Amino acid sequence: MNGMAREQRLAEIFVELADSLIDDFDVIDLLQRLSARCVELLDVEAAGIMLADGQGELQVVAASDERTHLLELFALQHDQGPCVECFRTREPRTDIDLTDTAATANWPAFAARARETGYLVTHALPLRLRQRIVGALNLFQSRPGTLVEDDTTLAQAMADVATVAILQQRTLERAHVENSQLQTVLTSRVLIEQVKGVLAERWGSTVDQAFTQFRAYAQQERLDLAELARQIVDGSRDTTAIPPPGSPVRDPGPSQ
Repeated sequence: MNGMAREQRLAEIFVELADSLIDDFDVIDLLQRLSARCVELLDVEAAGIMLADGQGELQVVAASDERTHLLELFALQHDQGPCVECFRTREPRTDIDLTDTAATANWPAFAARARETGYLVTHALPLRLRQRIVGALNLFQSRPGTLVEDDTTLAQAMADVATVAILQQRTLERAHVENSQLQTVLTSRVLIEQVKGVLAERWGSTVDQAFTQFRAYAQQERLDLAELARQIVDGSRDTTAIPPPGSPVRDPGPSQ
């Protein structure tokens, strides 16, 4: 993508994100879209977003693909990695060479798993607004090298958009309401993960394919992802009505 085309695409994406921040928007779908847009705009192969729940514990809420989602879960299970460290220190960690044992001395297990996944460089940026931090954005490269300064600045801007998306809810002016809302988002994510697995097993597809079809159907029916997941889990929505992968349902974009 040349410079002019990239600038035009960047403007389009920020307009798209701004349009999403009105009325009652789907936070999970917005963050999923953000992770996909990071991959599209930046010189990275994958992106993931973690949010802190009401107890201050990080949870994975979005990733550009399933292998990155699993890597982020590994980081949380082992309580290590640049995203975890970024959240705790409130400071960005960029251009981390995952093959450098000195650079990854604090989280060798994560670095090894990231290399196995195919990543050689990683970056972590805080989701923060002034003194409030709500999570972190993780970026991964499969090639050696560093992010140029413009890409690092843009990555932080994407992280800031994610932060605004989370905190922009009109009911989040008090801390206890904010924690309740974030917990609702994280609980919804658990339901969505369950449904992804159920649909993938039923269709004999990959989890990524199942999630893409699930998102497409939710958009077609004008339902939030969490609401559709709840309907599937409680049995009020017949999953046979959801066309399997390969059927002519509009694709909403890169899946998790």
